[in-house]
Amino acid sequence: MSELESLYQKVLSELGEDVNREGLLDTPKRAAKAMKFLTSGYETKLEDVINNAVFTSDNDEMVVVQGIEFYSLCEHHVLPFIGRCHIGYLPNGKVLGLSKFARIVDLFARRLQIQENLTKQIAAAVEEVTGCRGVGVIVEAQHMCMMMRGVQKQNSMMRTSVMLGAFREQQATREEFMRLAGL
Repeated sequence: MSELESLYQKVLSELGEDVNREGLLDTPKRAAKAMKFLTSGYETKLEDVINNAVFTSDNDEMVVVQGIEFYSLCEHHVLPFIGRCHIGYLPNGKVLGLSKFARIVDLFARRLQIQENLTKQIAAAVEEVTGCRGVGVIVEAQHMCMMMRGVQKQNSMMRTSVMLGAFREQQATREEFMRLAGL
């Protein structure tokens, strides 16, 4: 049994469960495997995610990818938060392969996280790999720590944004991004 499996077995026992009960016999193993997957962003490098999918392009108009779903874990309660990410950027001679945006989102979402930092990390990564003139990222999420416990507000949604370069400096660019992202 791995250390992580052993810890899950201890948690179950501390909660008053019979860890030898049929339904729980493999739960520590499954929980450890799930947690390793849900936090796999710690073991993944940005370069590996991008995998040389940055291409030369003379396009200098805004590119927007909207509605990228993600699942993350709140670092305060280790409960899920689930949402969508919208990314826009202004190419500067290079464009990024479409699937790489979702992979960047997952890279950072698959860590213990707070939404504010997740938004900033995604924007910085897109800027770094593309050398773009500007990037905007908006993240909308529902947080189970607010829905399942504490204040128990079922319909609350948190929205965060980070604007870099032209998206920060030029109001018209920011407005175009918001319009194209459907916000």
